Amino acid sequence: MALYEHVFLARQDLSQQQVDALVEQYKGVITANGGSVGRIENWGLKSLTYRVKKNRKAYYTLMDINCPPAALNEMERQMGLSEDVLRFLTIKVEAHEEGASAMMQKREERSERGSFGDRDRGDRGPRSFGDRGDRGPRSFGDRDGGDRGPRRPRENVEGGAE
Repeated sequence: MALYEHVFLARQDLSQQQVDALVEQYKGVITANGGSVGRIENWGLKSLTYRVKKNRKAYYTLMDINCPPAALNEMERQMGLSEDVLRFLTIKVEAHEEGASAMMQKREERSERGSFGDRDRGDRGPRSFGDRGDRGPRSFGDRDGGDRGPRRPRENVEGGAE
């Protein structure tokens, strides 16, 4: 039997209980076909980069699977037919990771840092709106490498020369 990591995205209008029911349904398909499901991680409701089937968010779920290819094919077939599953991805791996996945580790780090995390000014001190740090004041001549000379009035425009 082969080892797989499987991630699927469920619709945003489902409840967490419905997502858990989907996980149990697909877990049943795998076990019925001679496989087993190890770690299951619910990553929660996350924003999508672009809309998928009119959804801006989706529930992400990771499953570590140990099964024959036929069981995986049946689960993917059923996911493809389900209107609740937006996308899924299965990757064959040599060994399953021990402990929490990278997504769960990020979440734990974020909760330890607090709400602002690395964004606070720390020991750099407060900074005002116009402060440019060590770069000095900005002038218009900096943009193109020199002074452009006097401006010429625009013609045929209200307020310009006629």
